[in-house]
Amino acid sequence: MLVFWKARLVLLAVPKTGTTALEQALLPYADSAILNPPQQKHCTVRRYRNQVQKFFEQRGQRKLELMAVVREPVGWLSSWYRYRARDDIRGSANSTADVSFDEFVDAWLQESPPDFAKVGRQSRFVAEEDGSLGVDHLFRHDQLDRAVTFLEGRINKKLKVGRSNVSPARDVGLSAAMDARLRKEAPEEFALWEHLGGART
Repeated sequence: MLVFWKARLVLLAVPKTGTTALEQALLPYADSAILNPPQQKHCTVRRYRNQVQKFFEQRGQRKLELMAVVREPVGWLSSWYRYRARDDIRGSANSTADVSFDEFVDAWLQESPPDFAKVGRQSRFVAEEDGSLGVDHLFRHDQLDRAVTFLEGRINKKLKVGRSNVSPARDVGLSAAMDARLRKEAPEEFALWEHLGGART
């Protein structure tokens, strides 16, 4: 999470959406940064409201606006699945090395997912307590250039954004039955994507 106090903007870091690369480009211009521990770096809207907002916002001043990036739901889950299949965590409770993508999605859909599928939900990350959208500026991962252009305008700096935390390559295919189940049981994820003009597939 990066705070641009003078620009009245907070960049929330939704995991697996390219925000680490954004943070690396933006860090020299940020007024405050929370990069670790991961749970605090990936501060949700609700945690920001409950724990952070009052610290940065002073009475009588304009509120800081929130910004985030989200990813197409199947692609987002695929990125998590591939990331947790890496060799350095093989054999741990978080590893997906020995499960199929269908099994990963099935586990993620459970009310209490096993450790390897505990990755949260994008829709909840960007939601207020009442479930409404809690960010002022929401961008698509596949149109990251628009987010960069927006940021450059807000902080008045030219950015050079690379790539970071790229998930390992792995054949990933979701069966038609599991794809249909995912869309039926997690409609809020797809509704968020479609809200941003993402294709309904």
